[in-house]
Amino acid sequence: MHFDTRKFVVELQNEGFSQQQAEGVVRIVNRALNDGMQSIGSNLVSKETLSKLTYQQKVDFTKLRGELQTIDRSEFSEIQHENERLRNDLEKAKTRIREEITKANAGVRLDLNLEKGRIREEGSQHELHMAEIDTRIDQEVTNMKMQIDGVKTQVMQWLIGVCTGTFALVLAYVRLLT
Repeated sequence: MHFDTRKFVVELQNEGFSQQQAEGVVRIVNRALNDGMQSIGSNLVSKETLSKLTYQQKVDFTKLRGELQTIDRSEFSEIQHENERLRNDLEKAKTRIREEITKANAGVRLDLNLEKGRIREEGSQHELHMAEIDTRIDQEVTNMKMQIDGVKTQVMQWLIGVCTGTFALVLAYVRLLT
């Protein structure tokens, strides 16, 4: 690689370097760049070597592909058999699960129907019991009304008797005084 060293010497002098300092710095940079390029160049491979490696890799890849295809064919039939067996097992499991779900649903429906019947029966018993309680309450209220009316009548009779007796005493007292 080559670059314009004179241009860099002038720029360094413009920045305050002397001519000797600027040339020394540019020489060092130029040497470092050349060494770096040689190092990079020594690490590169030739085109012929690269072509040989590419050809060898293609050959190896072709062999590998052939081996993989052979293995793939033999394993493919095994996988097909295994897949078919798994499908059959899955269908059997589905059928068994459907049957169990049907049985469970039938059991739940039966339990629900029995529970509904029991609840209806309990409800009708509660309604009958409540009707009996209502009838008893009505009878008790009627009996209490009759007792209250009877007590009222007795109190009125007693009050009339007391008032009449008191009035008779007052009249007798008034007559005695007159």
